[in-house]
Amino acid sequence: MTTPKHLAVYYTGGTIGMQSTPAGLAPANDLPRLAAPIFQEFSEEVHCDWFISDPLIDSSAITLSNWQHCLEWIDSTATDYDGLLILHGTDTMAYTANIIALARPQLGIPLILTGAMLPLAADNSDAPLNLRTALAAFSLRDFNQTAIAFNGQLWPAIGSVKISTERPEAFANPQFGTLAQWSATEGWFNTNLPATPPSTAPASYCISNTARIHCFTLTPGANLDMISASLNQNAPDGVVLQSYGNGNTPTDASFLAAIRHISQQSIPVLNISQVLQGNASAVYAQGNELRAAGVINGGKCNLETAVAILTLAASNHWSKEKIENLLEEQQLI
Repeated sequence: MTTPKHLAVYYTGGTIGMQSTPAGLAPANDLPRLAAPIFQEFSEEVHCDWFISDPLIDSSAITLSNWQHCLEWIDSTATDYDGLLILHGTDTMAYTANIIALARPQLGIPLILTGAMLPLAADNSDAPLNLRTALAAFSLRDFNQTAIAFNGQLWPAIGSVKISTERPEAFANPQFGTLAQWSATEGWFNTNLPATPPSTAPASYCISNTARIHCFTLTPGANLDMISASLNQNAPDGVVLQSYGNGNTPTDASFLAAIRHISQQSIPVLNISQVLQGNASAVYAQGNELRAAGVINGGKCNLETAVAILTLAASNHWSKEKIENLLEEQQLI
């Protein structure tokens, strides 16, 4: 008989454990009791210890301090467990998944995030399937990465995104696809798990509570003036620029001058496509002046991944070369 894996379960808050209040849904503390029957179904595969965030957090209110606390929890528990399960609100789950995957890239154990669109106690809730998918993921052989389990799908953390507020198919990874699919009747199928990377010295990066990353989405019209004024008057620690198509922008002298000015101050500007399955790359001449102004080509980065990269870059004083190397290591460029 296989020995059950020992898991640490960290409940941060989110819809999965919420209850109705006069003001609307709010996080509640009795999720371990409500979820016990589902966890019992997997008692031969996993044994779980619960950790409850104090206070519980609606994920739309998450801060850099919350992320730092989450990393501290991971550091304090990872060596004592065979896997980590984080129950998280869906609004910012993809952001958190990306920051964990990039800040702790070599944990050596699986770390799964899941949540729900409806509370576990609600009628027709998606929470039971999501919990079962997450718990089943720890049975996957040689699986040691950070991922999101949702609606019978296992998504790699890097590149993940929330795509719906209305349907149980709430997450996707347009760039890298699904790692595997699960159902109660078939178990795991359509698996596409990455090979275990060679053992290297574990990387560990901190998050500064003061890191300021500004994100701008280009739109047809006059918002270039707003972006230029913001960069000139309130320079951040990093900039995510969501440009058109393959990384193209209008040729605007003031805008390009503002980008060039902050690039010369060693403030990284990461240029990504605003297309769901986009790739910022040196394809069109229209984007050449932007590239010449010093931006970093974000390749296949989506917004969640780009924010995570620049948050870590600002917090750990990464050079432009370090950021570009990371993008290459993660197969984003």
